[in-house]
Amino acid sequence: MNWYLEVLKKYAVFDGRARRKEYWMFMLFNILISIVLGIIAAVLGIADERGNNILSTIYSLAVLIPGIAVAVRRLHDTDRSGWWLLIAFVPCVGGIILLIFAIQEGTNGSNEYGEDPKAYE
Repeated sequence: MNWYLEVLKKYAVFDGRARRKEYWMFMLFNILISIVLGIIAAVLGIADERGNNILSTIYSLAVLIPGIAVAVRRLHDTDRSGWWLLIAFVPCVGGIILLIFAIQEGTNGSNEYGEDPKAYE
């Protein structure tokens, strides 16, 4: 839970680096919260036939900027520019390439985006 809160504290911080653990824990908590909100919406009867609901929409908008920021910092950890995030708009291959980048080990030591976040632990 601390990893998720740390990303939210860095709401719009696009500089620096994010470890794999920080990125993936944020994604895991997003998925879990989305599932819980979907269940709540279904129980309350506020979801439409496709499963869309106002709770999920509000939550998605609230974590949009922190999600982009942590993805950019994750790319920085692999010594790539945050502009690589735009490859997600390329059909089929964009998401796969970003997944590969997110899975990769970060650069050991300093790089042009900052100090190694593992060095602090």
